[in-house]
Amino acid sequence: MLKLTRRRSVLRSSALASAVALAALVTAAAPSAATADDSARPSPRVDVVLEWYDVTAETVATAGAPTGITNSRTWAISWVAAARVLQDGTPRGADRADYQDAALAGAVHRALSTLTPARADALDAALRRTLDRIPDGPAEDQGLAAGRAEADRVLADRQGDGLDPASVDAPFATPDPAPGVWQPTPPAYAPAAQAGNRFARPFLLDSPDQYRLPAPPPVGSARYEADLAEVRDYGAADSTVRTAGQTETAAFWYGSSLTLYTEPLRVALARHDAPLPERATLVALFHTALVDTQIATSDSKYAYVTWRPVTALRAGGDPDWTPLHVTPSHPDYPSGHATYAGAAEGILTALVGPRTAPFELTSPTAPGVTRTYTAWHQLTQDNVDARVWSGIHTRTADTAGVRLGLQVAAHTLRHADELLG
Repeated sequence: MLKLTRRRSVLRSSALASAVALAALVTAAAPSAATADDSARPSPRVDVVLEWYDVTAETVATAGAPTGITNSRTWAISWVAAARVLQDGTPRGADRADYQDAALAGAVHRALSTLTPARADALDAALRRTLDRIPDGPAEDQGLAAGRAEADRVLADRQGDGLDPASVDAPFATPDPAPGVWQPTPPAYAPAAQAGNRFARPFLLDSPDQYRLPAPPPVGSARYEADLAEVRDYGAADSTVRTAGQTETAAFWYGSSLTLYTEPLRVALARHDAPLPERATLVALFHTALVDTQIATSDSKYAYVTWRPVTALRAGGDPDWTPLHVTPSHPDYPSGHATYAGAAEGILTALVGPRTAPFELTSPTAPGVTRTYTAWHQLTQDNVDARVWSGIHTRTADTAGVRLGLQVAAHTLRHADELLG
């Protein structure tokens, strides 16, 4: 079982980003040269956590919902079920490893099959591959049944939680134009998106507004003017001061946070030297925190309904100013990418430590670019900078977003026992 007392001691520190690592990270040793005896050795056991992590990632990428938070919900439900069933221990007389493999596969398979029925055939094939490696008998049968039952319980509990696409993108009445107030942005001038998140039921937050941010700097204040000047100069499509490296950063982190963080979480999971239940819990808490973070983000966004830089700059006398990247259709404060980054950093830092061996990351919005990272905070900092250099957020919206994400991550970890039982 995940050592909750150890985790809580980390979370009592004032800055979750500087938490002491709770588990040593390991890198796989290079295999030795083959010998004549190798054929007699048993094959290494397949890592069922990574196997079903990859199945989940492929399922969401192939048949996911059009709303990001709905896909985060799919991850959270599937892996909360897996983590819960593994907390219960192994029935007497059943092989522990076989039981756990079957239970995890059964839980994730049942949840994914229910939430993404279009992938049923592929999911059934994945389950057969896992079960074919497990000897027939009580461990397989009991593990599979327990996993399915736990998934059914989590699915029933989350029924009607307001995270379906229609609820997420519920209509939002555009406010009357006024200085500082959000208006639809060019070029599409689309209505506000994700406004319904603020009405959804969180996994662990007491309410969507539990960590509502303080109001952003008022229009005309020194901080407001400095923020806007930075975006005007560095975020313009035709900027003469933004460097090639800054432009690359903006493009790299422009895409979906869920997509971009799939590989960093996998890296952490692969290198996390911990028992199976604790590794499944890492995935469960990561995505639970991210669902709640997106709900909290929507609450702050639509509490303040702050206009985007492109609206502010055009209203301020530069009607032709255009950002490097198209502005998403929701208010500026806080940045959703930054809240996601903050929550991800908080969970990973607390559970696997702040740093890891170098790993490479690619992005669908920056084809051909590969970046190397060694610390979770580096991802956060790039997110903060990228949204400014894209011309779509102020730096205050970004830094406030990171703070909100860290707060929700800390809350998730403090209350993990309520989620996992």
